[in-house]
Amino acid sequence: MSNYKTVFFTLGILQIILGVSMIIPIIIQFIYSEIDSSFISAGIITVIFGTLFFLSNLDHDKKLNLPQAFLLTALSWFSIAIFGSLPFIFSSLELNLTDSFFESMSGITTTGSTVITNLDNAPKGILLWRAILQWLGGIGIIIMAITLMPIMNVGGMQLFKVSGNDTAEKILPKSKEISIRLIIIYSFLTIICAFFYKIFGMGFFDSLTHSMTTIATGGFSNYNESIGYFNNPMIEITSMFFILLGSIPFIAYIKFLNGDRKIFISDTQIKTFFKVILFSILILLIYLLFINKNLFEINLRSISFNVISILTGTGYVTKDFDQWGNFPLLFFLILMFIGGCAGSTACGIKIFRIQLLYHFLLNQLKKLIYPRGIFVIKYDKNNIDDKFMSSVISFIYLYIIIFFSLTAFLSLTGLDFVTSISGAATSISNVGPGLGEIIGPNGNFSSLPNASKWALSLGMILGRLELFAILVLFIPSFWRKF
Repeated sequence: MSNYKTVFFTLGILQIILGVSMIIPIIIQFIYSEIDSSFISAGIITVIFGTLFFLSNLDHDKKLNLPQAFLLTALSWFSIAIFGSLPFIFSSLELNLTDSFFESMSGITTTGSTVITNLDNAPKGILLWRAILQWLGGIGIIIMAITLMPIMNVGGMQLFKVSGNDTAEKILPKSKEISIRLIIIYSFLTIICAFFYKIFGMGFFDSLTHSMTTIATGGFSNYNESIGYFNNPMIEITSMFFILLGSIPFIAYIKFLNGDRKIFISDTQIKTFFKVILFSILILLIYLLFINKNLFEINLRSISFNVISILTGTGYVTKDFDQWGNFPLLFFLILMFIGGCAGSTACGIKIFRIQLLYHFLLNQLKKLIYPRGIFVIKYDKNNIDDKFMSSVISFIYLYIIIFFSLTAFLSLTGLDFVTSISGAATSISNVGPGLGEIIGPNGNFSSLPNASKWALSLGMILGRLELFAILVLFIPSFWRKF
């Protein structure tokens, strides 16, 4: 175990940071006269464990090999989910271990599924903690995707080896500097989002928490009706705008600040992302206007909001889209899988993988027509090698296998088909609400069996860390290689 001192040393630091961050909800508890021992107890326990990990591994090597990097990635998210669940366990909500872990995992993976039935009257400290978990999860996955996952050769940031002129390592000389830039950009967007929420009618507390979950594309809200609670067009427009900002590659912001002023209109992935949004809005608008003629209060804003929210994996809702008909439900299910851009807070398969799969299939058709022809897959004017293409296909294949496996398991726990299939989709794609009466836009996950909640929690972490970062740990040959 001495070979993994660096892993546990880093985990100790993360736990200390997590424990210290619990001071913020304590301050809110004082302000709103809701003080109790939940965050004090949770903070002390978290800091103690973090300190023990930190002090017992001071003599670490300060270097990470490939297995250690994978292990650190997985353990970081699991440990935060475990210790992040303590405030829920100790709170007045009296959530059991399963529900507390589910809520914490949903937060840190920016999924947005919840087991809390009465959000409107939930303690302010708990509501803030849910937002903090999602905010930390959002910035965490960005930094990990840009600085760590390229080293491990997994994750969406492989894209920037082919779509941009430079790798992330060349944009800035050190990963540390990249991380600092990302945190500054991420925090700045959060503050600006909170400012606009405030001036358009949200209270201070609501603007703070919703800005954190908006930029993180997490979707946790302080109300059962989500953003629809406010019934405010300007708040919805603000939410859509900042969800989109959180769903494009954060490395693009760094490139923009470094002088590439056309990055947002020239990047292939970003352009395709917005095309998918516009196409989806158009399809649903046509359907709802001309086919489902019995629908009342059809408006472009509601359609646009729900398309953007579901596609990016945010999970905010303004309307009960379960009432829109069967086709929109199927369409939203497809959008759950697509997701946003690589290197953003968005989830799902990611736009660039969909693009590359399309080019791959197109090339296969060309080879059938011209057997002797040589066709090279290009992405953003760069050639895509077979190794990279195989990793994309493998990811999508594995994604589908896990989705169906998770659906089958949920069915075995007694859930109906719609709940099972949408629950599996929303967990692995980190969306939040599912479909149907139980976990739909106006429902929650509290009534699900404990076995289902644990399975969904596993789906959340697998989807958030893009499958391979977790599954490779269970391959014995991977460990023997190093």
